[in-house]
Amino acid sequence: MKARWFTPIVFTVTLLVVALALATVTNNYFYTAAYIVLQFIILATAWNILGGLTGYVNFGSAAFFSLGAYSSVVMFSLFKAPVPLAIPVSAAVAGLVGLGAGYLTLRLRGVFFAIATLAMSEVLYTFVVNWDYVGGARGAYIILQDDPPFGFSNHTQYLFTVMALMTAFAIAVARYVETSRLGRGLAAIRDDEVAAECSGVPTLRLKLISTTVSGALMGMSGSTFPYFMQYVEPTSSFSLSYSVNAIAMPLIGGMHSWAGPLIGAILLGTIQQIVQVTVSSAWNLLIVGVLLVVFVTLAPDGIMGWFDHWRARRRRS
Repeated sequence: MKARWFTPIVFTVTLLVVALALATVTNNYFYTAAYIVLQFIILATAWNILGGLTGYVNFGSAAFFSLGAYSSVVMFSLFKAPVPLAIPVSAAVAGLVGLGAGYLTLRLRGVFFAIATLAMSEVLYTFVVNWDYVGGARGAYIILQDDPPFGFSNHTQYLFTVMALMTAFAIAVARYVETSRLGRGLAAIRDDEVAAECSGVPTLRLKLISTTVSGALMGMSGSTFPYFMQYVEPTSSFSLSYSVNAIAMPLIGGMHSWAGPLIGAILLGTIQQIVQVTVSSAWNLLIVGVLLVVFVTLAPDGIMGWFDHWRARRRRS
């Protein structure tokens, strides 16, 4: 598919699916579950830009998600900002932090970079817990007193629609990054950073772009969280599940393509939502661990990698 057609097609399909869901589905839990799955698609897609395409494993996904959430809290507290205004502000804040954190940590590689991102998450968690303006450890409420805009029947359907459009945007960005000169440079860094640098690839600049874009998309995914829950506190927003799922979903779907995180997030997110309703949410991290073991053993390159190998075998035969 030509690059110029990809984004219009993604947004058109998204709008058609959303319109169909709004016209046919009346169960409000569907929109709640779909919102969470879409949220994980953005998180997994954002993580993959740095982790899959560039080869730098980030354990701080929850920190960027929380930056987006608490930026929305601040905007609501100051200006009673509506969702469309909070989203770009949250993305910008998280992107700037990603740029700064990248400048400080991207000279580290491998496990040292991963530990640095985990430490950054703990620093931000401590800062938020002690920041009284956003509620500190008590948390903060966002009370939505007005009716949802654009004729939506409730806020859950409205936020589901907003999250679906943000998901389409994140996928379009990931596809563009993968197929552009930036993506080819990031792939060279992932394969052999020293060789890429010796060949004239501006490795630091490309990595900074990668951390900025990844952080901005993660912040965007968290921007509507306070409006959705109408309450946010550090323990839930910095939850381990965000960091674990953001890594697991691209690993399961495949890390070298924009489609891998999408497939992994839909598969794993849907299973988690079904288990949460039928059994218990306490099983979710166990399911992630089991699926990771299965895929690392049977399909180490993820679903997309397995599909590519299968297609290559078909061609040879």
